[in-house]
Amino acid sequence: MAHLTCFSCSLIIFSLSFLTLSNAVYYQVTNEDPDTPGGRNFTEIIGFEYAKEVMYVTNDFIWNTVFEQYSLEDRKPVDTVDLFMKDFKDMHPGVAAEVWEKNKINFNVNTFNGVPSDMLKRVFTSIMYHEMTHVFQWNGEGLAPGGLTEGIADYTVIRANYVDVATYTKPGEGDRWDEGYGVTARFLEYCDTLTPSFVAKLNKLMRPTYDVSFFQELTGKSVEQLWDDYKTYYGQTR
Repeated sequence: MAHLTCFSCSLIIFSLSFLTLSNAVYYQVTNEDPDTPGGRNFTEIIGFEYAKEVMYVTNDFIWNTVFEQYSLEDRKPVDTVDLFMKDFKDMHPGVAAEVWEKNKINFNVNTFNGVPSDMLKRVFTSIMYHEMTHVFQWNGEGLAPGGLTEGIADYTVIRANYVDVATYTKPGEGDRWDEGYGVTARFLEYCDTLTPSFVAKLNKLMRPTYDVSFFQELTGKSVEQLWDDYKTYYGQTR
């Protein structure tokens, strides 16, 4: 593969296909703004090859470790995942990346601003664990609360040991179980201690639909009781 050194190109695309447990998934990465500081950081420090490897590894981790989907029938049918690296000026400054049109990930290269060069790969990988989860998770055909789906995506990042423990949400923090991100992810961690593979089982139930009663079905307790117990366990009050 030729080393890319010219940044005057308006578009750089790198594609690769991996075979993952009999599932051929085609990954494509497009750097739409290679002349920007973030775009250069991506090409020079992270690189297309590393990005493809991260997509493959996170895909495999989500299927086999988080969702425990060992058969093709259990998995969401995904043939292609597209990653677009771009200076998204219209994206909220606090948003690092987002999934749109099902299997397309927009990654804001401005996320790299101010990040030490030796931390860029870790930051990129952590975000990809989250976003790739959105690609492969079930969401009750759109009925699941956004806070829950975001929490499951962050739960993947925790399981992969890609959170900054010094700054990340601590167990017991938060105001609502469906607050999303770290708050919900930590709550799901707790549910896992009550029902092994809780998140995998919950994701499976959310394939055709969503109902809050799934928490009761899996643990014997309502989600509100679980939240109360969770807060009490960590010495917090509602």
